Amino acid sequence: MKAVVFTLGCKVNEVESASIMSALEAAGWEVGNSLGYADAYILNTCAVTREAEKKSRQLVARVRKFNPEAAVFVCGCASQKDDASFRKKGVTFVTGARKKEEVVSAFSRVFGCADCGLPYPKQVKTRAFVKIQDGCNNFCSYCIIPYLRGRETSRPQDDIVNEVLNTDSAEIVLTGINISSYNKGDLVPLVSALRGVDKRIRFGSLECGVITEGFLDALSDLKDFAPQFHLSLQSGSDAVLKAMNRRYTRAEYLEKCAKIYSRFPDAAITTDIISGFPTETEQDFNQSLSIIEEAGFARVHAFSFSPREGTAAFKMRGLEDGIKERRLKALLTASESCSQKYIERFCGSEQIIIAEDFNMGFTSGYTGNYIRVYVPEKLDSGIKYKVKLKQIFKDGVSGETDGKN
Repeated sequence: MKAVVFTLGCKVNEVESASIMSALEAAGWEVGNSLGYADAYILNTCAVTREAEKKSRQLVARVRKFNPEAAVFVCGCASQKDDASFRKKGVTFVTGARKKEEVVSAFSRVFGCADCGLPYPKQVKTRAFVKIQDGCNNFCSYCIIPYLRGRETSRPQDDIVNEVLNTDSAEIVLTGINISSYNKGDLVPLVSALRGVDKRIRFGSLECGVITEGFLDALSDLKDFAPQFHLSLQSGSDAVLKAMNRRYTRAEYLEKCAKIYSRFPDAAITTDIISGFPTETEQDFNQSLSIIEEAGFARVHAFSFSPREGTAAFKMRGLEDGIKERRLKALLTASESCSQKYIERFCGSEQIIIAEDFNMGFTSGYTGNYIRVYVPEKLDSGIKYKVKLKQIFKDGVSGETDGKN
C-alpha cells in the first residue's frame, strides 16, 4: 500500500509532513511526497496568501485524477481557516494546523494500522529541519497565520538537542513559525546547548529584536555556524512598518544589520519585502528600494500584498493592481542585482559546501552563507568539500573542488 504526503507552504509544514511520513513508514506503508498514484493522500495545506489557499483547495481534485477511490486526508492552515470547503469535497478526514497528529490517528483508524503518533521527521543526509516552536503572538496587520497556528509554544530544549544529535544530516536548520519567540525570546541557552555539535547549524527566519551581543557571542562559539541571517523586514518605511504592526524602525533594523556584519563580515543577510501594502505611498516604496542597497542584502524575497480576511489590513483600501505589479517588478529587479553583487564578492575565494544533488553533470551544494555552488563532477551527498568559487552560474556560482574538508 502506498501513501503520498503532499505539502504546500512553509518549512514548518515540510517538517510536520516529514513527521507524518515517518509515522506511516513505521506503520508499514510505502510513502512518497510527489503527486502520483497512491492508495491514500495526506494533503498539508497553506493559507499564507489567497493563491496558496486556492491551490490547497484544488489539491483534492488533482489527487483524485490519479486515483478516484483513494482516501484523502487534509490538514494545515487552509483547512484550519475553512474546513467546510474541504468537507464538502467529500474527503475522508479534515483537521487544521494545530493538531496534525490527528491525521495519523485517523489514518490508522481507516486502514487498521498502528498509530505511531508524530515521531521525529524523516530526514536526508544533507539538511535536517528541526522545529523548535509553533505559533505566533505578533499579529502583524497583514498576516493570518497567528489566527490559524495559535499562540506561541516552545519545544523543550532537551528534546530539540536530542533530535539534533540523532539525525545523520550534515546540516541542521532550526525552524518554526516565529523562532525568535523561543524561550520567551532568549535563544542563547539553546545555542549554547548545541556548542559541541559537529554539524553545520543554520537558523530559519529571525526578528531583528533577537540580534543581541549575547546571541552573536553564542553563535560565534558554535563549531560550524552558517552565517546566514534571514532577518524579516517587510518594508523600508517607518510609516508602513507601523501600519503593519511591526515593532521596529528602519534605523533599528539597520543597526541590527551592522551588529551582524561587525561579528560576521561575510554574513548573508536575506529578507522579505512586501510591495503594495494598502498604506504604501510612492515615497514609502522608494524607501523599501533604497534599504536593499543600504542593508547590503544577499537576497530579497519580494512579493505583493495579499489581503487576508480576518486581518486588520483586510479592511484597508487596497492599491490598484497596476501599482502593485509595477512595484513588485522593481523589487524583483533590485533583488536580482543585490544577489549577483553579493555572490561576486566571493568569486575567487575558497569556501566549504555540503554536497547535495547531482543533476546534468553538476553536483550542487551550499556554502555556510547560502551561496549555491555547482561543481562539474559527482560528489558524495552529505559530505563537506572545500571548493574554489569561479564565476556566476545559474542561480549561484560555478566551483571546483579541492577535496573533502
